[in-house]
Amino acid sequence: MKKTKFTESQIIKALKENDQGRSTAEIARELGIDKSTFYYWRKKYGGMETSHLKRLKELEEENCKLKQIYADAGLDIRMLKDVLSKKF
Repeated sequence: MKKTKFTESQIIKALKENDQGRSTAEIARELGIDKSTFYYWRKKYGGMETSHLKRLKELEEENCKLKQIYADAGLDIRMLKDVLSKKF
């Protein structure tokens, strides 16, 4: 996935400027992005504060770790079942 050259805090700042009355076209031109990118940002980050965004990132990291733990446990269970199913 392509990384953006803007941080989440910069994106939220741009969205707040738009909420305060600046036009979407003006902000997009200033940042060097397409309007559709700005609307995507609004859809994804609309209504968020930087503290909410930080918490969201923490939760995403924790979710990734938990998924990894679940996958490892599933592999262990599968391996144990295979060992127990063989007759000696």
